[in-house]
Amino acid sequence: MKIAIPVNDNNLKSGVCASYGRAPYYYIYDQELNEGVFIENLAASDSGGVGIKAAQILIDYAVKVLLTPRLGDHAAAVLNKADIAIHKSSGEGIEENLEAFLQGKLQPLSEIHAGLHGN
Repeated sequence: MKIAIPVNDNNLKSGVCASYGRAPYYYIYDQELNEGVFIENLAASDSGGVGIKAAQILIDYAVKVLLTPRLGDHAAAVLNKADIAIHKSSGEGIEENLEAFLQGKLQPLSEIHAGLHGN
């Protein structure tokens, strides 16, 4: 199973990015291989639709779980349609969020916001 986290930098000390769609990078952890990679979010600087474009990036990488502090409604709809589970991240670090998720401590993200469409 692959788990994605929006992050500020491409290193394991990076903090989780508060903006899912405008995150500079995503850390994708492959649980089966016990390894992760950083991918650049090429949609981050686009003028609009970044949440949907970022969702497509995660779909293309066969992600099954997203850990994020918040998410817009359009991106959530695309991720839900692709059967990607969405959980609310907790804390700042990549490793602490992965560990919390794998221990069953992160709850599904229930507060989906209307999105920042064009902002």
